[in-house]
Amino acid sequence: MSPTPDRKTLLDGLCRLSLMAGATIMAHYDSGLEAIRKEDDSPVTAADHDAERIILDGLHHLAPGIPIVSEEQAAAGHIPDIGRRFFLVDPLDGTKEFLRKNGEFTVNIALIEDRVPVAGVVYAPASGRLFYAAGSGEAYERKVAPSTNGALDGAEPARRIGVRKPDPSGLVVVVSRTHRDHKTDEYLNLYNVKEFLVSGSSLKFCLIAAGEADLYPRHGRTMEWDTAAGHAVLAAAGGSVTQLDGAPLLYGKTERGLDNPFFVARGGA
Repeated sequence: MSPTPDRKTLLDGLCRLSLMAGATIMAHYDSGLEAIRKEDDSPVTAADHDAERIILDGLHHLAPGIPIVSEEQAAAGHIPDIGRRFFLVDPLDGTKEFLRKNGEFTVNIALIEDRVPVAGVVYAPASGRLFYAAGSGEAYERKVAPSTNGALDGAEPARRIGVRKPDPSGLVVVVSRTHRDHKTDEYLNLYNVKEFLVSGSSLKFCLIAAGEADLYPRHGRTMEWDTAAGHAVLAAAGGSVTQLDGAPLLYGKTERGLDNPFFVARGGA
């Protein structure tokens, strides 16, 4: 078995895979979209499957031996045995936003160690926003176009990102474009909110990580592959993702079928 690459090499590889997946997603985006319904009534497209294939093939070469849990594979019943280290992949997070052609969809890849996301990449190919992180204080954003070979040619230099302290005049809260509900509104009544930002996919975590928002509560169902990469970026940027009672949001919850309890993502104190 080949050795696992060091964290920097691994993160570089994850970024490149996200650009490659983003390129095939945008090829579908520009040529026409057609969705089918999965058993849970959520949509899936050829773009989901093609992007997943690219990522899975790449991860098998980049880090052989580390199990991979990926959304479409899991939907087909293929979930490997996972130990203390595994990847979580959502090849196209925000398929509804993809079908609506509003650009708010992402490629999510995360490495989990001891139930915690320790490295993650979130790439929004329509806007070219690439967020990536591997460890405390090591969260970055870079503007880069999708690339079929994962090249960073012409990319802007990376900039370190971090959460902000909330403005005393009130919080900027990011909410889901398609999943906001009454329980979320009740929860937000506990806070002084001055502005709402509406966003799809795991971009919500990244807006907080980049200091553009302060809070993201989620009272609907999510799966681990929906949140892990954004969680890794936000934690590295100085934020947190916890259950509503303050307990850590952990990963590898096979007893729950890999779904998440309700949670809240926060920026600076």
